[in-house]
Amino acid sequence: MDLQQLRDRIDETDSEILSLFMKRMELCRGVADYKKKNNLPVFQGNREQQVIDRIKALTGDPELENGTAALFATIMDISKILQNRTILEGTPDYICPPTELERATKIGCQGTSGANSETATRMIFGDRDIIYYRTFEDVFQAVQSGELDYGVLPVHNSTAGSVDSTYDLMAKYFVYIVKEVVVEINHCLAAVTDMPLTEIRKVYSHPQALAQCSEFISENSLKTADYGNTATAAEKIAKSDASEKTAAICSVECAERLGLKILARNISDVSVNRTKFVCISRNMQADPEADVISVMLKIPHTEGSLYRLLTKFCVNGMNLIRIESRPIRDGSFDALFYLDFSGRLTDSRVKATLRDLEENLEYFRILGTFKN
Repeated sequence: MDLQQLRDRIDETDSEILSLFMKRMELCRGVADYKKKNNLPVFQGNREQQVIDRIKALTGDPELENGTAALFATIMDISKILQNRTILEGTPDYICPPTELERATKIGCQGTSGANSETATRMIFGDRDIIYYRTFEDVFQAVQSGELDYGVLPVHNSTAGSVDSTYDLMAKYFVYIVKEVVVEINHCLAAVTDMPLTEIRKVYSHPQALAQCSEFISENSLKTADYGNTATAAEKIAKSDASEKTAAICSVECAERLGLKILARNISDVSVNRTKFVCISRNMQADPEADVISVMLKIPHTEGSLYRLLTKFCVNGMNLIRIESRPIRDGSFDALFYLDFSGRLTDSRVKATLRDLEENLEYFRILGTFKN
C-alpha cells in the first residue's frame, strides 16, 4: 500500500474507534443512572485497576502495554466525568455568600505606606484605613483569626514568577481568595544622597524586586541583601547615614514620599512589569461575576498522574490559567499543586470536576473563586 492508502485505512479505523467510543459512553450513562438511583459513588474500589490490568494482559505487545493503559485510563476518566455530570444534575450549588468588600473596615497588608501592597489594597478598598503588618504570615494569621476582614498579598509577578511564600502560607492557613488585582510595578534605585552607582556598597529590597531587576544589578555589579518589603527597605535607607553608601529598590512614589534621591529609574528587566495580588478572607465568598476558581491538591506518585489530572479540565472544556507546585516541607519529596481555571461554581461541568477531584485525590481544597 502507498502512503495515501495507509492514511485512508487509518481514517477508517479511526471511525470504527469513534463508533465504539460512543457506544462505551452510552453504556457509561446507563451506569451513571443506576448509581444515581441506588445512591452509589462514581469511583468504586479497584474496578479501574482491574480494567487496566485486563487491557494490558490482552495487548499482546509489551511495547504497547503502557500506551493501551494510558488510552483506557483516559477513556475511564472521561466516563467518570460524564457519570458525575449525570449524578450531580439537579443537586444544590456550592454555598458561597457574596463578598462584603464594600462594608469592610478591618483591612491589612504587609509592609508600610508606599509599598506596592498598599497600591493593590487601595485598588480594592479605596481610601479606607489600612493596617500594616511586618510579614506575610502576620497577614494570614490576622485574617484567619478574624482580626482582619480582608488581607491583600502578592502571588505572581510577570517577570520573576510566583511569590513562593504566599503559596506556602495558603497551604498552612485556611483562608479563601475572593478577589484579584494587577499592579503595574515601576522600580527605581534610591538612596539618601546622590552618588555614583560604583560607590554603592549594598542594595536592599524584597527578593522579588531584586529578581525583577536582576539584569540591572548584574550590569552594575551591585551587592544585594533581602529585605521584607520594598517600602520598608526604602525606609531603612531613609534612616541611614549617607556614609553607609546603601540604596534600596522601591517604587518611584515611595522614594519621593521619603525624600530619597532617585539614582536610576525603570530598572526592571522588562518594561512591562506587573504583579498580581490576591485579597483573602476567613470565609469563602464570591463576586457575582466570579469566573475563575482556585484549588490546591496533591496527586499520587504514579505514572501519568499529572497527565490524567489535566485531562479532566480538557474534557470539561475549562482553561487552566495557572498551575504552580510547591514542596510540602514534611521531609518527603511530595508537592502541592495550585491551579487556577476558568469556570463558575454554578456550572454543572465545574461541579462534576470538583466532585471528581474530591473523591479521587489524597488531598484537595478549594481556595476560592474570583473575577479574572
